[in-house]
Amino acid sequence: MPSLESVRSVVHDLWPLRGAEPWDSPGLAVGDPGSEVTHIHLAVDAVLETVDEAVAMDADLLLVHHPLLFRGVTTVAGDTTKGAVIQRLIAGGTALLAAHTNADVVTTGTSRVLAAQLGLVEQQPLEPSSTDPSGDTGLGIAGRLETPMTLMALARALTDILPPTAGGVRVAGAHDAVVESVALCGGAGDSLLDNPLVLSSDVYITSDLRHHPASDARELMFLGRGPALVDISHWASEWLWLDTAAAQLRRALPDVEVTISDLRTDPWDFAVVR
Repeated sequence: MPSLESVRSVVHDLWPLRGAEPWDSPGLAVGDPGSEVTHIHLAVDAVLETVDEAVAMDADLLLVHHPLLFRGVTTVAGDTTKGAVIQRLIAGGTALLAAHTNADVVTTGTSRVLAAQLGLVEQQPLEPSSTDPSGDTGLGIAGRLETPMTLMALARALTDILPPTAGGVRVAGAHDAVVESVALCGGAGDSLLDNPLVLSSDVYITSDLRHHPASDARELMFLGRGPALVDISHWASEWLWLDTAAAQLRRALPDVEVTISDLRTDPWDFAVVR
């Protein structure tokens, strides 16, 4: 069976660290590189539930999309959220490794998976990677629906594609507006609201749209200079990628069991609408 170090090497071949954003912190966070890996469990988030699930399944490695340690911490005491996660991982003998923006930018990354589910053609990154002269990789995707549809039909298609969450799918725009050109970014994408490909699209699909940026973008839509907006769950938009990641790992590591968490780690449990 491969060592954790060799599995880390495979992960970084699939999702090279050079593709990560400067502020990001992907890579190995917990674990002995010399230990053996027989079972990898995939999840979007390293939270208590997914850690307990991985440990209960005797997984040697929990591979997540979101890094547990984004910024410097001064304690990993068991009464802190990150400390509790780390202590449970160590006690259970489960390592933790993250592939984040380095997994977003590749041609099989988070936005590409969602774009493929929607059947977008003529795809191109919203922000091409500076490290890739081909221009094929990068953050977000712009493309075109082969068959135009109404904004309502697109929103309903997304509810069929994405796992259910309390927040559902929120839309800014006329329900009967016909859309063909689509820009999207899996995960939080309000930093791309001013991107030229976003502004020239009929609709922009992303997550975590805050009030003021969304309000400004909606006003721009009314002025005829910006897209309709579709806000989807951050977790749901990236959970779709786990199937693709698992298939890639199984091909690269045929002797290792690879499983996927179905636990919903979207932070909201229910919504009340009136």
